[in-house]
Amino acid sequence: MRYSALVHPSNDADGDWSTRHSVLAMARRTAALVNALAEDQPDPDHVAEVLLAHGEKGPVVLTSREVAQMREAAARLREVFAAEHADEAATVLNRLLGEHTGPLRLTSHGGGTPWHPHLDRDDDAPWGEWLLASSCLSLAVLVWDRQLPPGRICASPVCRNVFITQGPGPERRYCSRRCATRERVAAHRRARSTESPG
Repeated sequence: MRYSALVHPSNDADGDWSTRHSVLAMARRTAALVNALAEDQPDPDHVAEVLLAHGEKGPVVLTSREVAQMREAAARLREVFAAEHADEAATVLNRLLGEHTGPLRLTSHGGGTPWHPHLDRDDDAPWGEWLLASSCLSLAVLVWDRQLPPGRICASPVCRNVFITQGPGPERRYCSRRCATRERVAAHRRARSTESPG
């Protein structure tokens, strides 16, 4: 079963369905998958682990061909993270929505979940189609909600991970504390090396 919910249903038998399938959670899943699929030959087991970690019900078994299709979708989604302004993000999302998604529909996966929206053609759509459609839906809602790009690419020149910028706290430039710390240390070393001897 492939989920892409953007609602907060209260009748979840698991008790945390709305938390695992909120707009922000789905956008964070998108970023995690774009990063996992950025490798030249992503490991299907690793991609399955990312899906499971972000709320997909198991078991998840992916073929190399399915991962290749997901990788193509992830490359298209990376364009959204490269957008510097809401207008640019919206333009990319509109193109992706127009070229790669079906009409908006509601599904409960045969009664197995609360009703929620999908943009893929059916509940058994190929993984690549599902990834692109569900990701476009969550990222579009974030642009709509905040009138800002939903994420960005890490500012560290040695890291090209994407991340979701929306959330509490100041706007981030780096995907992780590790990248931010590495860049601060490098900047400090550069500054010290250019200081003239006193």
